[in-house]
Amino acid sequence: MYAEERQRAILKQARQDGRVDVATLAATFEITSETVRRDLTALERNGVLRRVHGGAIPVERLGFEPGLATRDTVMTGEKERIAAAALEQMPTEGAILLDAGTTVGRLASIIPADRELTVVTHSLPAAFTLAGRPNITLMLVGGRLRARTMAAVDSWALNALKDTYVDIAFIATNGISVERGLTTPDTAEAMIKRAAIAAARRTVLLADHTKIGNDHFARFGDLSDVDTLITDTGVDPQVADEIAQTGIKVIAV
Repeated sequence: MYAEERQRAILKQARQDGRVDVATLAATFEITSETVRRDLTALERNGVLRRVHGGAIPVERLGFEPGLATRDTVMTGEKERIAAAALEQMPTEGAILLDAGTTVGRLASIIPADRELTVVTHSLPAAFTLAGRPNITLMLVGGRLRARTMAAVDSWALNALKDTYVDIAFIATNGISVERGLTTPDTAEAMIKRAAIAAARRTVLLADHTKIGNDHFARFGDLSDVDTLITDTGVDPQVADEIAQTGIKVIAV
């Protein structure tokens, strides 16, 4: 395979999965890691990929945030495993907060019917999922509804969260890195995520491996704000170790 053909295949894979990593590409194409890095550099110079630690992401991810329905069809198996692991962190009774996001949405759908919980959420899909549960006291945070994520944002939501305190907040993110912390494309979403973390005794971050090593426009937290990161086994072990060295418990499922 010529370099140009291989680079087109790498770009296609990146756009399909949201990210490519050096080790997997080297194994797939039976080439050295150094050759992969040269391919990624060439694609970055062409303006179609951006290099990140251990791999690259398509430039579309830097300025474009897919809608909820689109994101819900990606990494489904990984998200289901992450949600199942997150359920093990959930108390049998007490107060929790559910952030907006497709992985957190899967967690909402598998909460057992016998849990005596107060659930605070600004996610409309999570609220619809839990509305009929007799043992759950649902506290829906209001505000401007952001259509792309179906989540309440802006000052009304902030006002509700500043007087709220829960045992655990289950938080989603678009990006997490040692260098930049927790990031998301939208500033209004970032404000609510920051307030949600501040409202919790413990923070559990749910993020599949395509989010790890990525940075987005709006920063909403430090790694020190997170107690536990639950991700999938596709995460680069070196990056997971770097994150764990900051004091976060990393669970890969």
